[in-house]
Amino acid sequence: MTDNTLGYALVTGASAGIGAAIAREYAHRGKPLILTARREDRLHALARSLGEIVPCTVIAADLADPTAPKTLFEICRERGLHVDTLVNNAGYGVPGAYLSSPWDTHAAFVQVMITAISELSWRFLPAMRAAGHGRILNVASLAGLVPGSAGHTLYAAAKSYVIKFSESLALEQREHGIHVTALCPGFTYSEFHDITGTRAQVSRMPRWMWLSADQVAFEGIEALERGEVMIVTGRVNRLLRQVAKHLPDRMARNLVASRSQDFRDAQ
Repeated sequence: MTDNTLGYALVTGASAGIGAAIAREYAHRGKPLILTARREDRLHALARSLGEIVPCTVIAADLADPTAPKTLFEICRERGLHVDTLVNNAGYGVPGAYLSSPWDTHAAFVQVMITAISELSWRFLPAMRAAGHGRILNVASLAGLVPGSAGHTLYAAAKSYVIKFSESLALEQREHGIHVTALCPGFTYSEFHDITGTRAQVSRMPRWMWLSADQVAFEGIEALERGEVMIVTGRVNRLLRQVAKHLPDRMARNLVASRSQDFRDAQ
C-alpha cells in the first residue's frame, strides 16, 4: 500500500506515456497529485479525469529551462503543497548520430535528463527528511544497463547516470525513511518512438518484447514502496539484462551493434 497521509506526488512528464500512467496509478491509490509537463492542455485533460478521484494541481513547466526546477519547487512551497513523493519521469530521445544535432539540442537534453532530475531531488529532499518519510521514483531505462548503441548517443548515458544516482541516493536516505528507486523499463507502448521518429523501426519488434505503460507504472510504484533500489520491468527485460550482464563485454557490444538499427536512428 502507498502511504497517502503526508502529501502530494509530483509527477514530471505527466502529459503522456509512463508519466500519465504513474499519475493514474497513484490516483487509484488515493494519492493527491501535482502534474507537470510542457503540454498544459494535456495536463488539464488528465487532471479533469483524475480530479474525480483525488485532488490534482497542474503546473506547466519546461524542464529544458534551467530555471524551471527551482520555479517548480517555489510554486509548490508558495501554494503549501507538500511533496512527499517525487517522480522524475520527464524525458525524451534525440534521434540520429551525435554530430547530426547542434550542441544546443544536446545541452537541452542533458538539462532535462540529468540536471533537472538532480536538482528536483535536491530541492524536495529536505522536507522529506524533516518529515521522516519520502519517496523518489526516477524513471531510467533498460538502455542504462546494456551496452550503448549507435544513435540517440546521450540517451543510454543519461539513463545510466539516473541509475547510479538513484543507487547512491537510496543508500544516503534510507535511514531517514526515504525510498529511492530507479525504474528501468524496456520497450513500452507510448509516444516516445513517435517523437523520436523510430516508430517504423520498433514496430518490427515482436509484441512479446513490449509492456503497457500501465504495467510499467504499477511495477515501478510497487518496487518503490518495497524499498527496492532498482526495478527492471517485465520478465523478458530482466532476462535481457542478465544476458547483457554475463556476456563478455566485447560480445555484448557486438550483439547490441548488430541489432541497434532495429530501435535506433544512427544517421
